[in-house]
Amino acid sequence: MKNFSLLFVVCVCCVAGANGQVAGALNSQVQVITMPYHTEHASQTGLATGQNLLERSGGSYAKGERPLWEVYELAPEAPLGDAAREARKEHATAKKATKIWHN
Repeated sequence: MKNFSLLFVVCVCCVAGANGQVAGALNSQVQVITMPYHTEHASQTGLATGQNLLERSGGSYAKGERPLWEVYELAPEAPLGDAAREARKEHATAKKATKIWHN
């Protein structure tokens, strides 16, 4: 009985998918895409008068902490080559294994 219900669910899903594909194919007439034509976008006109964006604003000031980028100086970084040389020296002086296993 479980196999029959599983088979029934699979068949219902397949039928639904097939109907979805057929529904899209029923209206397969060619549709021509027409772009709107706006003549005003291509014509030349004179410049508009300027507008002052600050006409209604008064003076402003702020109190508070200074941003970190104004007061903090970055620590100098060592070049990558120097860091590689130091790592190579540490590797050379590191404690090595005393026993070597041969199979």
